[in-house]
Amino acid sequence: MDNAASDLPSIKELQESIEELAAYRERLFQDVIGLGKKLRLSQKKIDATVAAHPELQRLDEVMSQLVAQKNAQQAQS
Repeated sequence: MDNAASDLPSIKELQESIEELAAYRERLFQDVIGLGKKLRLSQKKIDATVAAHPELQRLDEVMSQLVAQKNAQQAQS
């Protein structure tokens, strides 16, 4: 059981991963918005594209999992 606990990432590592993914997500989000504006899409169409963007959705899922894991580890500490 001690071996499994040592295999888990530290709270600091989890936080760094969350921050890096958040920065990447923000860049991707801005790129999608910028491209939509260059294409002169309506704001409604841009919003729909952002909401349906598979990579943005996946990033949100992964970040939620990492936050939950970090919160669980903090609660155990």
